Amino acid sequence: MRILATTELVKRKPIPEPIREADRSGGTDPGPRNITLDEQNPDILVPPVTDRGTIPNLKFPFALAHMRLQSGGWTRQVTVRELPVSKSMAGVNMRLNPGGIRELHWHKEAEWAIMLDGFARISAVDQEGRNFVDDVGVGDLWNFPSGIPHSIQGLKEGCEFLLVFDDGGFSEDSTFLISDWFAHTPKPVLAKNFGVSENDFDDLPEDIDRTRYIFSGKVPGPLSSDRVSNPLGQVSFSHRLMKQQPIKTSGGTVRIVDTTNFPAATTISAGLVEVEPGAMRELHWHPNTDEWQYYLEGSGRMGVFASEGNARTFDYQAGDVGYVPFAMGHYVENTGKTPLRFLEMFKSPRFQDVSLNQWMALTPPELVQAHLNLNKAMMAALRKQKWPIVK
Repeated sequence: MRILATTELVKRKPIPEPIREADRSGGTDPGPRNITLDEQNPDILVPPVTDRGTIPNLKFPFALAHMRLQSGGWTRQVTVRELPVSKSMAGVNMRLNPGGIRELHWHKEAEWAIMLDGFARISAVDQEGRNFVDDVGVGDLWNFPSGIPHSIQGLKEGCEFLLVFDDGGFSEDSTFLISDWFAHTPKPVLAKNFGVSENDFDDLPEDIDRTRYIFSGKVPGPLSSDRVSNPLGQVSFSHRLMKQQPIKTSGGTVRIVDTTNFPAATTISAGLVEVEPGAMRELHWHPNTDEWQYYLEGSGRMGVFASEGNARTFDYQAGDVGYVPFAMGHYVENTGKTPLRFLEMFKSPRFQDVSLNQWMALTPPELVQAHLNLNKAMMAALRKQKWPIVK
C-alpha cells in the first residue's frame, strides 16, 4: 500500500476557475495559466456581474518593477511606463542600508515621502539659503518642492520609504546629481567657481553610476552634530502624520494631510486610510484630480465606475499601486481578516472628495426618489455628515 506524502494529506485548496455562479456564466480554464496570480486577483478572474466595458488597468505591483541595486541599498519605481494610466503621479520605493546615502540631488518634480520602516536623516537648502535637517521615523512625512536640493541617509537601523512625485513621467534616472554635475564641468570652471586650484579636484569620484547615486556611508552621529548654523535661518520640510488626530468612524480612520496642516507640500495632498475587516471606504469621487494609491497592509478590492455604463473591479495587496482617473466614482473594501491600510495621493494642494451618501442626503428627497425609486427605509438611512469609512 502506498504511503501518502505529508503534502498529500493536507487538504488542497481548490483551484479558482473563471466561473460566476450568480448568472451561471464562464467555464473552466485548463491552462496554461498562472494560478498564483488568479488567486491574488479573484475579481479579475471572476468579475462581479455589475462590471462592464473596458477600463484601463488600474493596478501595478512594485514587486514587478525593476530593482536597481547599489552598494548603499536599492530602489524601484512605478511610473507611466509601468502603469500607463498614471499620467499625473509616479512612485518610488527605496531602501537605504545603515549609513546608506541617497546622493545630494534635486529634480524638476516635487518629492512627497512617507517612512515605511526604520529611521533616516534628511537635509535640504531652499532658494532663500535657509537650511533644514531632521530625523524621521515610521509614519513621518517630508516634502521637497521642485528644484530644492536634498539628501537622505539611513541611520543605524537602515530605512525604507515611499516617494511620490507630481508627474507620472518622472524617472529616478533623470535626477540632477551633484557628482554627475562635477564630472561634466571643466576643472578650470570648478576652480574659478570655488576659488581653489584645479588640483583640488583630482580625487573626484569616477564611474559615478556605480559608486554614487545610492552608496555606502558611515552612520551619522546625533542630529545635533549635523546641524549647520545659518544666519539666514532654517526652514521645515517634515511632518509627523501619526501625531494627527484621525477622523474616526465605526469602520476605521482617516488622516488627511494637505497645505492646511503641512504647508511645505504645495502640490501634493494625501489621506492615510485604515479600514477594519468588513468595512469599506465609502462610495465617493474626487472633483479636482486623479487619485494615486499605495497599499501598505492587508488586502482589499476597489470598484470603479467610469460613466457610460462602464465599471471594473480590482484586487490589491500590500506593495501594490492603484489608480483612479479624475472624477470616477469608486469604493475600496477590506476583503481580508486584518486591517487594510492604504494611501490616497493627489496632485493638489487640498484634499477634496464628494460623498455619494452625503450628496443624496442633502438633495431634495423627492428628487432622489424620482431617480432611484428608493423606499422610505433607504431614504431615512441617508447621512448628512460625511463618513469616510462605513461598516
